[in-house]
Amino acid sequence: MDRRDFVRLGLAAGAVAGTAGAARAAQGAAGNDAILEAGAQEQGAQMQAGKLTAVSLAERYLARIAAIDKAGPRINAVIELNPDALRIAAELDAERKAGKVRGPLHGIPVLLKDNIATGDKMSTSAGSLALDGVRASRDAFIAARLRDAGAVILGKTNLSEWANMRSTHSVSGWSGRGGLTRNPHALDRNTSGSSSGSGAAMAASLATLAVGTETDGSIVSPASTCGIVGIKPTLGLVSRSGIIPIAHSQDTAGPMTRSVADAALLLAALAGADPQDPATKGIQGRPDDYVAALRPDGLKGKRLGVARNFFGSSTAVDAVIEQELAVLKAQGAILVDVEVPNVDKYNDSELEVLLAEFRPDLEAYLAAYAPHAPVKTMADLIAFNTSNAARELQFFGQEHLVAAQAKRGLNDKAYRAALANNHRYARDEGIDKVMAERQLDALVAPTGGLAWLTDFINGDHYGGSFSSPAAVAGYPHVTVPAGQAHGLPVGISFVGTAWSDAALIGMAYAYEQASKRRKAPAFAASVNLKA
Repeated sequence: MDRRDFVRLGLAAGAVAGTAGAARAAQGAAGNDAILEAGAQEQGAQMQAGKLTAVSLAERYLARIAAIDKAGPRINAVIELNPDALRIAAELDAERKAGKVRGPLHGIPVLLKDNIATGDKMSTSAGSLALDGVRASRDAFIAARLRDAGAVILGKTNLSEWANMRSTHSVSGWSGRGGLTRNPHALDRNTSGSSSGSGAAMAASLATLAVGTETDGSIVSPASTCGIVGIKPTLGLVSRSGIIPIAHSQDTAGPMTRSVADAALLLAALAGADPQDPATKGIQGRPDDYVAALRPDGLKGKRLGVARNFFGSSTAVDAVIEQELAVLKAQGAILVDVEVPNVDKYNDSELEVLLAEFRPDLEAYLAAYAPHAPVKTMADLIAFNTSNAARELQFFGQEHLVAAQAKRGLNDKAYRAALANNHRYARDEGIDKVMAERQLDALVAPTGGLAWLTDFINGDHYGGSFSSPAAVAGYPHVTVPAGQAHGLPVGISFVGTAWSDAALIGMAYAYEQASKRRKAPAFAASVNLKA
């Protein structure tokens, strides 16, 4: 994080110190303020009862960010704070006092990943120094929906730079602008990526809610690694307009929260048809109520396919998940051992699609939301990184950017063939095939491996992942904390066919309520190998 970001954070922290609630906020910053761990429903109920205000809640989170994120364990999840957050909170308090409540997110603080455009005083940079200080010309569609719902956008979270689509040997959780985000459960461990800041911020209770984005694993992997709930929605349920892209075939935003209930509330606010995003036309006539799906009996009678070909990467993780399968059974689920077919048939074609779409999608975003930015093309970005190699390329390169620049565009036969291959083997002959043949309501498996030691020499080393089938298919994926191994979180995943988001939320909620596996982080320096 550069000097300007520290100045901005210092100014915001100073605003907190100057308020009447500063003493209480500072007292709660060390972790003994229960309201900061609470969910949106409880916080909203306290506001409605006059026991809490949006201003005091924002103050307390800002103080915690100063104490936990920028000092103490120094998680470094927040890349920038919104200097208008307290003013917005005060306006929402005035609305509530006048009898106007916009909904369950009225006055609730939310953090956005720093690839989601906000037409305010904050930058939207994807973690890149090339966009440091560049303010978006207007809100992303989902940012505007959150404002309309009464949420207080508290700030932006750090991410793996360019959403982890810069290098073949990247370090997740690191960006040139934001530095490294650390895992609150073990500070020497990685947060995974690319929504690393959102995952770490939720684990450390730096806001009530957070929004991440995913192309393949970037919501569910950091959610699992940080011990929180993550939802990657069906492609087209949530608008991509105003989100710095990788590839429109797989990109989506989604909730990252400490509970399934909060994720359902946040998804309800995010979801909606956007005339600027043709993929969202598919939600017309699908008035799913994600909050109504929060039923403790949501697993009763459900046939769950245990995706055995996604076990085996970690004995420690497998042991945790095997134990949790008994919880699913106890809640009335019927478990069927299955294998998701053809998962090895789209590894290369997935990368081909992502690289082919990256350049045109990024350049379209820059033209629409940041026409004043110093970089306007992929070639400009590559040149900027080369010219600023000491800061941007100090740990790893930009191989993916160079490869994307060389692609021939969206009419190229190789791209079209790769996209068709992805849909065939991830959808028709993948998830849809096994679910139809075995009459399943969802697939379950470990979300991924345990958090690895951050390694700036060799880069990331993931320990298995269940993200790709749903990501490539564009289908929904929900991960929920399933326990821990050596003090590191383990997630369990629920995956379904297109538009089964509400059903998955119901199953995930029933499991969560029966298991209660989430643990707040201890900010340990490293893991306990005896745990």
